[in-house]
Amino acid sequence: MKEKKRKSGRFQFFQFSIIGASNALIDIGVLNVLLLLFHTENSALLIVYNSIAYSLAILNSYIWNARITFKRVSKGSPYQRFVFFTQALISLGISNLVFLGANSLFAIMELPNWWRYNLSKVIAMGLSSLASFFMIKYVVFKDYRKK
Repeated sequence: MKEKKRKSGRFQFFQFSIIGASNALIDIGVLNVLLLLFHTENSALLIVYNSIAYSLAILNSYIWNARITFKRVSKGSPYQRFVFFTQALISLGISNLVFLGANSLFAIMELPNWWRYNLSKVIAMGLSSLASFFMIKYVVFKDYRKK
């Protein structure tokens, strides 16, 4: 049987980034809807809102990255799902820490709430996505066939 051609790291990162853009729309969109419907300044609720938004985005990420970006090495095995879930929790922790930290910093700068939340979210998405890419590429969908 013919082996599928291996994608370059750049091409994988490009595909991951395109899927990441759809994740970002979901992530920031859900956060803004929750804040619009149930506005809060409470840090615990902000973590809940951020976690809900991030979780929906990460589900989207798994579906599309397993089918497109890492299709050649994606097996949908229980191990891959477990490791993906574990990296998602780590990335969620990064996202929540950065979101709250940036939000606190922007509050000191007296930025309006909408700007504060959205700038914090963008920074959190960027850093957690970068961490997620490397964990997904080198741990979750690692090509074990390579020597």
